[in-house]
Amino acid sequence: MDHVPVMRDEVLAWLAVKAGGTYVDATVGAGGHAAALLERAGPDGRLLGLDRDPVALATAGRRLAGFGARCVLRQARFSELPAAAAAAGIDAADGVLMDLGVSSMQLDDPARGFGFRAEGPLDMRMDPGSGETAADLVAGMEARELARLIREKGEEPAARRIAAAIATERARAPIATTTRLAGIVERAAGGRRGRRLHPATRTFQALRMAVNREEEELEAGIEAALALLRPGGRLAVIAFHSIEDRQVKHRFRAHAGRAVALQGGGVRMEGVAPRVRVLTPRPLRPGPAEVKANPRARSAKMRVAERMAEPW
Repeated sequence: MDHVPVMRDEVLAWLAVKAGGTYVDATVGAGGHAAALLERAGPDGRLLGLDRDPVALATAGRRLAGFGARCVLRQARFSELPAAAAAAGIDAADGVLMDLGVSSMQLDDPARGFGFRAEGPLDMRMDPGSGETAADLVAGMEARELARLIREKGEEPAARRIAAAIATERARAPIATTTRLAGIVERAAGGRRGRRLHPATRTFQALRMAVNREEEELEAGIEAALALLRPGGRLAVIAFHSIEDRQVKHRFRAHAGRAVALQGGGVRMEGVAPRVRVLTPRPLRPGPAEVKANPRARSAKMRVAERMAEPW
């Protein structure tokens, strides 16, 4: 499947991409958003593209090769943004984009273990060269801990039944493939009848988030991105499920601060630096035409914050 950048026009508009600007695509993927940012920024524009996935970086490298030295690609996590920017000679950016979750390339490759439409190893690592796999987590976690993980990171109501079923089945034989795990979860959750989503979707989401430490990396990435922005620079984050979106909303609100009335009169602002202005009180959504052309865009929500010129 061809890579289609989600909400491309909205990203360009809300990042207010300008000629000669410096931008960071912290999830460069196949390079669709990065190419659009570089084209809009013109011949003097620069972009740093990051991704944890070496396969994605190789794909982006081929797509973006025509931009030459204006585009620098690095394998890095969100938390490594400060070091990657410094190595690329970038001390301030006009805009940063974070497009969260798993990409179409990763979902469509059974060997990566993110999906369950076709059998593959139960891996789910965005960087296949480091860390525990989903199979390791499924094998090693106590049933109670596994249930908590599935409930909290997957928002799965049947988490306890699913965890118990996993514990029973792994005692018979290791759970090493995506299709075996999906089958266990489907039976434990009561089958597919009346469901829009496959019963294993939330469990797979929870395991993927844990394997890749996505919540921890997202928080570190937001902090790093806001610190890197120059005054007036903007951070756009595209989330695909409610846990990510809530986290982005709360971090933006924390940095925006809030007015607290003082006993002696006047107000003071509470919050943490750097101060930002939240430009999207409600998340932006893709339009009907985009969802029809690219069904995977249907759950996307984009929030945007702008670095303020002066603290309160």
